[in-house]
Amino acid sequence: GQAPDYDLTPREQEVLDWMAKGLSNREIAQRLTISAVTVKFHVSNILSKLGTTSRTEAVAVAVQRNLIH
Repeated sequence: GQAPDYDLTPREQEVLDWMAKGLSNREIAQRLTISAVTVKFHVSNILSKLGTTSRTEAVAVAVQRNLIH
């Protein structure tokens, strides 16, 4: 079965993958060569799309829903 689509953009999906690997916003920013502010923006979009309030919770939900590659 296909996981429900949470409408994550490809960039949000990338950020989510790095979050799941335990990287900080700053580290994610360096990996994706974007600013930490931009990462923060993506993270809050991810949290609201997944209906979660914390990064930890978002990663847990992502794992349960097979959103992490």
